[in-house]
Amino acid sequence: MSTLSGALKTTASGLAAERFRMDVISSNIANANTMRVNGKDPFRRLEVVLAPDRDGVKVVRTVEDQAPFRVVHEPGNPFADAEGNVIYSNVEPIYEMVNMISASRSYEANIAAFNSARTMIRSALSIGKV
Repeated sequence: MSTLSGALKTTASGLAAERFRMDVISSNIANANTMRVNGKDPFRRLEVVLAPDRDGVKVVRTVEDQAPFRVVHEPGNPFADAEGNVIYSNVEPIYEMVNMISASRSYEANIAAFNSARTMIRSALSIGKV
C-alpha cells in the first residue's frame, strides 16, 4: 500500500508544479505587451525551474529570461526613444502558448496517474469483502 500512496504523493507534486507553471505562463502572457516607460524596463519573461524531489517534483524557483527585449519602430508612440523605437517585453506569446499546452498536457497526465493509483488503492481495500 505504501507504494500506491507514494504514487499519490508523486502525482500530487506534479499537479502542483504544473499548476505553478500555468500561473507563471499566464503572467508572462498578461505582460507580453508591456513597454519601457520613463526609463523603467518592461516585464522580463519568467521561467520555472523544477527539480526532482523525494516525493516527486518541486518548484525550485522562477528565473528571469535574459533574452533581449523586443525593439519595435513606432515613431508615433509617446514612449518611443529618439530614434522612434519602443522597447517591449521579451515575452513571445506563441512560445508561451506552446508552453501552456505542454503544462496542460502534463497536468492531465498527472490527473490520469492519480486516478489510476486511487482506483488501485480502492481495489486493494476491497479484497476480501463479500
